[in-house]
Amino acid sequence: MSSSPPVTLRALAAAVGVSVGTVSRALKNQPGLSDQTRDEILRKANELGYDVMRLRVGKPKRVLFLLNRYHASLSENPFYSVVLHGVEEVCRDENVSLGLLTLGAGDPIATWIKRQEPEALIAAGFFDAETITEFRAMDLPVVLVDHASPDLFSVNDDNLRGAWLATQHLVQQGRQRIAMISGPETHHSVRLRARGYRKALFDAGRLADPDLEIVLNPALDYDAAATEAMQRLLDMPQRPDAVFAYNDETAMYAMAHCLARGIDIPGDIAFVGYDDITSAARFRPSLTTVRVDKEELGRAAARHLLSGEQAPGELLLPVELIERDSSRTVR
Repeated sequence: MSSSPPVTLRALAAAVGVSVGTVSRALKNQPGLSDQTRDEILRKANELGYDVMRLRVGKPKRVLFLLNRYHASLSENPFYSVVLHGVEEVCRDENVSLGLLTLGAGDPIATWIKRQEPEALIAAGFFDAETITEFRAMDLPVVLVDHASPDLFSVNDDNLRGAWLATQHLVQQGRQRIAMISGPETHHSVRLRARGYRKALFDAGRLADPDLEIVLNPALDYDAAATEAMQRLLDMPQRPDAVFAYNDETAMYAMAHCLARGIDIPGDIAFVGYDDITSAARFRPSLTTVRVDKEELGRAAARHLLSGEQAPGELLLPVELIERDSSRTVR
């Protein structure tokens, strides 16, 4: 006769009608709850047979860093590889073991994670809702980086303001037709960057032109998609005189295509990217971009995870516009 599976923290939260973070605080006897709510959670835990010993007290000893293979291999990714450095720095200082697992469509996610025997997870970048649900079902503390989900804690840069700063900079440079090359807005950060771009145009008293918003073709390799997007802009009867690209790699591929066509940067078209990856400053002309402290994203995520706090929420890190040659005023 098989025994019933153990009651999870999430199942207990659903039974009481509160968040996982609230249940966690109640079982850890942490402040911030009414006596009535705490008593109801403890009563329901006893009723359902929840094993309170399963709730880890204190920092986890084994953390697993998860990355979607959609973002390419970690060694080739100039953003998340630096985020991982920040996570590793905190884990090393706190004597916590750190593992790495990349995940793709169709992978047996729960099986692969369990093999690593982690006590907590940091998931970086985009994961679809189904995968996030699988993370939650493992009943482990989870922190998201560069993504967001209602019932989890996440660490993000201020994408909305960053895109606003990038677009406002182009407006202030006197650019009239400012285009955006973007990725799919299913990704949390991409969606906010698109909103920031539109908001900056609105704040400048301009109507956003949907024809000037180009989304990368997901069926193409990354470099080909960025090149194709830039060519679509160049084929317009009235070309843009500026482009905000949602990340630096896209901007540099688009710039390379323009340079190959004999288009002057920034004389004919100015460019601003996002992230400030290392190659942005080395590109010629050097790329104006929005600087994100990628290591601090990782450090902040690791510090929060090791604190033991599981309440949902979000930490936003500030961003900074870095002006370089790709958008400087031509005199």
